[in-house]
Amino acid sequence: MCGICGELRFDGSEVDIAAVSRMTAALRPRGPDGSGVVARDHVALGHRRLRIIDLSDHAQQPMVDAQLGLSIAFNGAIYNYRELRSELEQKGHRFFSQGDTEVIIKAYATWGERCVERLSGMFAFAIWERDSGRVFLARDRLGIKPLYLAPTDKGLRFASSLPALLAAGGIDKSIDPVGLHNYMHLHAVVPAPHTILKGVKKLPPATTLTIERDGTERSRTYWKVDFETPEDERETSFEAWQERSLFTLRQAVKRRTVADVPVGVLLSGGFDSSLIVGLLAELGVSPETFSIGFESVGEQEGDEFAYSDLIARHYGTKHHKIFIDTAETLPNLPGCIAAMSEPMVSHDVIGFYLLSREVHKHVKVVQSGQGADEIFAGYRWYPPLLESKEDSLALYKRFFFDRDHAAYGEAVSAPYVGDDYTTDFVRAHFAQPGASRTIDRALRIDSQIMLVDDPVKRVDNMTMAWGLEGRVPFLDHEVVECAAAIPAELKTPKGGKYVIKEAARKVLPHAVIDRPKGSFPVPALVYLRGPYLELTREAVTSRAARERGLFKSSYVERLLGDPERYITPLKVAELWQIALLELWLQTHVDK
Repeated sequence: MCGICGELRFDGSEVDIAAVSRMTAALRPRGPDGSGVVARDHVALGHRRLRIIDLSDHAQQPMVDAQLGLSIAFNGAIYNYRELRSELEQKGHRFFSQGDTEVIIKAYATWGERCVERLSGMFAFAIWERDSGRVFLARDRLGIKPLYLAPTDKGLRFASSLPALLAAGGIDKSIDPVGLHNYMHLHAVVPAPHTILKGVKKLPPATTLTIERDGTERSRTYWKVDFETPEDERETSFEAWQERSLFTLRQAVKRRTVADVPVGVLLSGGFDSSLIVGLLAELGVSPETFSIGFESVGEQEGDEFAYSDLIARHYGTKHHKIFIDTAETLPNLPGCIAAMSEPMVSHDVIGFYLLSREVHKHVKVVQSGQGADEIFAGYRWYPPLLESKEDSLALYKRFFFDRDHAAYGEAVSAPYVGDDYTTDFVRAHFAQPGASRTIDRALRIDSQIMLVDDPVKRVDNMTMAWGLEGRVPFLDHEVVECAAAIPAELKTPKGGKYVIKEAARKVLPHAVIDRPKGSFPVPALVYLRGPYLELTREAVTSRAARERGLFKSSYVERLLGDPERYITPLKVAELWQIALLELWLQTHVDK
């Protein structure tokens, strides 16, 4: 929906309006429809607007409620805002706008920090209390909307993107050894609060941060999910779980139609996005749908148009097929990397970037199927996790880690090696209560950590690069709670997502449900050849890369000698992994 930023000063000095203006300008792609800055003494809030709900100027941000003494900068969408507004009106509140932003202000005035527990949607926002000087920051339960933090020598800055913070200046740009370790082990995922840079942190999902005028902080995690079937649900039948999961998802899809502009669907042709189209059809909605395909390389198919066409014909949608020639991918990589808040190695990032470029010409909001695999156990490594008696940590590392700590030491220069931070992180996450089996621990960490900083961030960054809002119904918190309670034995059979696939037989053509699992392939990045190989070679051997000295020259030379030999377990070339990081650093940090 938007981009937000701000600065707080704890030493009594006035905020740097120029720095906040630079952050606001850097966020322009996220909100091309308007901008604003509100500042007073030690606090400034900045905002870029994408008009989705309440298209009038009454909903401009930062929004100031002078009567309540509250100001807000908000990014996201609150799907139950109308219900909350009605409840708040009954409590005596009067509204001057018709959107969801003002509802958050009144909710905070009524329920304080616990207002976030009443919000259904995706959000990151900052509320400033005029009278106390207190600032309240919050991020949604699944981290769909980002919020980056940067301490300064006089206070704190925050923004919807890491590059926006860099635009303000004064950031420690040195590499965080923990962030680098995570990046090289977890398929570029760097769990909160870390990022790849020492000077920037991120607020974890489902977390609020209250900051007093003197800089004193208090954080709170307001939502957790148990990944075990409640005792009173252990006799629930498979049929009942089907009905419950489909009902919950149906409600989530319906909620995400709330907008004052049309809502489309990113239709890959896979099960997840097809089910969204089917559930919208049940509601009497026939959205515009959009699919993307690339040129095939060797045996690697570049599109799944046959399946997206099937769904589009079945439901009579206005369908757009977008074919991207391989020659077009390379020139657009710089723009794609510029849109990344953090470096992301997944091949389909460029796909989402180019797809969003075309989609934004037709609609401003789309629903997308991200999250289904993590929530309903759709990946190939889940069944072995259910069946094996091997140690949970060792088994998860074998399936998911890009390399072990010893191999990391052979790749990375000595100053960055340090401890086995990533293993320690996963071990601690697995030890938390609420998931006693390996499969449940894996589903929990994948949905709460890996999902947030890979597919979810990918969708947010690439859609917002074009002023397009992406909504993800599978990550409705009620859908996640429902799926977490379902026994894993009902999710993993027959290629995964078994319970929701069987439920979907009431909605979808069986050919879509029973098809082999597909992907969002970008073959040119799977096989680094020709100009793509030259791009990576130039990146990792450049003067900037040599001076940075992150990777040992022997490791770089080994990868360049045979790039198709060194592939991570998740099918990414190791050469692309280090080249992408270097390209991101050159784009955002070396300016």
